Amino acid sequence: MNRRHWLRASLCAAGVATTLSPVAAWAAGGAWPNRPIRMVVPFPAGGSTDMVARYLAQGLGEKLGAPVIVDNRAGAAGNIGTDAVAKASPDGYTIGLVTSGPLVNNKFLYPSMPFDADKDLAPIALVCEIPMVFVSNPDQLKVRNLKEFIDAARAKPAAFAVATPGNGTIGHLALADLSLTTGVKLQDVPYRGDTPALTDLLGGVVQAISAPVSTFIPNIQAGKLRGLAVTSQTRFPGLPDVPTAKEQGIDQTATVWFAMVGPAGMPAPMVQRLNAEINKLLESPQGKSKLQQYGGVVASGAPELLRQRIKPTARSGSA
Repeated sequence: MNRRHWLRASLCAAGVATTLSPVAAWAAGGAWPNRPIRMVVPFPAGGSTDMVARYLAQGLGEKLGAPVIVDNRAGAAGNIGTDAVAKASPDGYTIGLVTSGPLVNNKFLYPSMPFDADKDLAPIALVCEIPMVFVSNPDQLKVRNLKEFIDAARAKPAAFAVATPGNGTIGHLALADLSLTTGVKLQDVPYRGDTPALTDLLGGVVQAISAPVSTFIPNIQAGKLRGLAVTSQTRFPGLPDVPTAKEQGIDQTATVWFAMVGPAGMPAPMVQRLNAEINKLLESPQGKSKLQQYGGVVASGAPELLRQRIKPTARSGSA
């Protein structure tokens, strides 16, 4: 498989032992939950995953009657935080909001993985899908869309620094695919998440970013940043003036999907309770509105739907 096809495949893929079993411990300890639940997010605070996680944490805390605490464990394109979930006790007190990167893509990008997503994690619920966006600093680049950016980059090879949320993230893969698709040379500048990348874009350290749309919506709407293209099939309703890449003659569609998981071996009743409460939050008018603000499309359903996305078999769909 050549590099171009490998990137497209990646874009389209998008427990600790205890003395008692988790079910026995649950039965012996009474009702669950009776103490705070930790929700691991494998990316920095303020980014797209973190935004969705904090909405779900507040809602789940109210539904379950116990605090849900967000724990940001960034690094290695989501592998560090996801591994923390995989190695936690499957007692229902550690869950994680993770992305398609560590669940599907990263095993093709890293020579070895600290966990096996199919074997070491319990699927709880699909949450949402979010498109990528290419964003520029209008004070640094006088281009109005992605096509003009590509033309400018072709005229000055490797002159433009483009940030991504980190090596192996969907933003990085989308940027690499753009370079292969168009033949332009760009400086790829990886960060530890989209929030620090945003800070440097606003400061003029980099000229553009390839990342999930969520973090950049307010600054694009305020005119501080310019959306060059979204990578969804249709325009994002929150940014109706930002064209898709395909509208500009650039063959690229890429989304990142978010999912709630726990350590393998979590008792089925806990998984089912979490799945039901997450789906209620996502399908509520408030939930749909909140995810739309973040650029997301609700992707709720049974744990088995998430299992199908994680399984190491041939698949099609989003990144």
